[in-house]
Formats: sequence, structure tokens, C-alpha cells
Amino acid sequence: MWLMCSRRCGSGLFRALFAEVEMDAQGAYLGHRITEPGYLCLNCGAPAVDLGVVAAEMDAEAAADVAPQPLEVLCPICETRVEILPGESCPNCGTDLEVSIG
Repeated sequence: MWLMCSRRCGSGLFRALFAEVEMDAQGAYLGHRITEPGYLCLNCGAPAVDLGVVAAEMDAEAAADVAPQPLEVLCPICETRVEILPGESCPNCGTDLEVSIG
């Protein structure tokens, strides 16, 4: 985790917005768990971002932008050559086609 203020105020203190804190009967801290990423800068109140996850998020967005390529296959039922995307069925007879990639 590498938190940074979105206003770049230089603060090094942040508050987790969605955290569950565990404590004993006397109120002593036992532990915590971040349930959802969300942080505030304690200096200026601006949202803080976790720069440690930026690279992974950019990779995920790039992978989502890649459109699946249609594959040309021979339907085993109606014996016609069709172009389909992975997970589609034969447009002629409706047979579910299992396509293995790679």
C-alpha cells in the first residue's frame, strides 16, 4: 500500500473510510480489516489514492479493452464452418460449441 493525497498536500496521515475494528470487552484494540478501499487525507480532507494498485488497475483496464477475436470452427452437428466468439453457439443449428484457445 502506498497512499498519497489527491491534492498532493504532502500529508502522511490518512483515515480508512471502510474499516472494521475488533476490540475486546474493555475496549482494547485487537485488530482491524479493510472492507473496501477508500481513504481520506487527515491534513486537508481530500480523497487519498493507493498508488500501489495503479499498475494492476491499468493492466486490468488494458485487458478489458482488448476485443475478443472471432474464431472459425466446424460445427460437429450441422457440419458448417462458422465464425463465433468463445462461448457462443452455432448460428445455424444452435449447438453449444466448446472452443479451446491456445
